[in-house]
Amino acid sequence: MFRSYFFAFIIILLDQFTKWVVSKRMENRESIPVIENVFHITSHRNAGAAFGILQGHLWLFVLITLIVVGVSIFYLHRTMHKNPIMAWGLTLVLGGAIGNFIDRILFGEVVDFLDVYIFTYNFPIFNIADIALTLAFLLVLVAIYKDEKQRSE
Repeated sequence: MFRSYFFAFIIILLDQFTKWVVSKRMENRESIPVIENVFHITSHRNAGAAFGILQGHLWLFVLITLIVVGVSIFYLHRTMHKNPIMAWGLTLVLGGAIGNFIDRILFGEVVDFLDVYIFTYNFPIFNIADIALTLAFLLVLVAIYKDEKQRSE
């Protein structure tokens, strides 16, 4: 159990440190090409959810995050030894959700900075917490799939 909380804490630290560096060293909307037309570090603020939806509904994000963190902790304790893939997914949920939650509470918006271009499409700018949440989603799907497969056999 300690390992999961420690790993979630490391995600939170990495997320907050990278956001702090971007916030202190770059102006909002400033962009630094790392690989031209492929990957940039772009300082961006998002007061909404993924892809900028629901801008300005801070109270909703606080409520949802508190529920997600509570449910994740509950299920992490229940699945820790039974389903390691689910446990890793829930650990990533904790790290990612709390990382973005800290921004929302302190600043009313989330600091994003990873800017990826896929051919001519500029993917929405994201951060370390978002990566953790995306990986969490994939791991939880894999865990559910494997669990359902085992039940059907």
